[in-house]
Amino acid sequence: MLSRHLPPAPATVLDVGGGAGAYALPLAREGYSVHLIDPVPLYVEQAIAGSAAQPETPLAGAEVGDACSLSPASEAVDAVLLLGPLYHLISREDRLRALREARRVVRPGGVVLAAAISRFASTIDGLFNGFLADEDFEAIVARDLRDGQHRNPGGRPGWFTTAYFHRPSELREEAEEAGLVVEGLFGIEGPAWALRDLDAWIEDPTRRAKLVDAVRRVEAEPELLGASAHLLLVSRA
Repeated sequence: MLSRHLPPAPATVLDVGGGAGAYALPLAREGYSVHLIDPVPLYVEQAIAGSAAQPETPLAGAEVGDACSLSPASEAVDAVLLLGPLYHLISREDRLRALREARRVVRPGGVVLAAAISRFASTIDGLFNGFLADEDFEAIVARDLRDGQHRNPGGRPGWFTTAYFHRPSELREEAEEAGLVVEGLFGIEGPAWALRDLDAWIEDPTRRAKLVDAVRRVEAEPELLGASAHLLLVSRA
């Protein structure tokens, strides 16, 4: 999906909330000039180590930073990735700040790609994995559906951390309010993420190809967007 929507290398990419470089390092290997920002010092250290391990195609930089207050100058990059910040920012005001900062640092016409977690992800996950049999999980899901504010008050292992879960239409509205032009919303996994034998589909090349084709056929269907665990917003400054 990134290869479809990013400008061609050697475009400059700012990976905001990039963690240890799961996206930044492969993009650097593909010839992009990638600068990574993350609020967790350990992840930045790991990204720097990963960059050093690919000396032919290192990151352009990696630093500790905040999605709501980015260090690059205005109109400095060709593309911005927000593939984690929006669901970790539980305040709407903070999400709007992050989106406005992305719009500020990207050049006119540049692309901003942002990921969100679907409002309905915990309901589907709870059904397929049996978590809804637990009254504590059921209470979490009820709140998710009511206001999108996901909490794991007991810190239960295997349950997701504090986050915000978007309705697809809400993700579009926030981007537009931040001044971005929305080109599309896509379901990253589509409904296929809930397959009990998903690993078997992915590991078999023939079945994997069929799986990807099936997801692509419905990835932009408005009626199915919420059934995907994660959403991808494609927008431009």
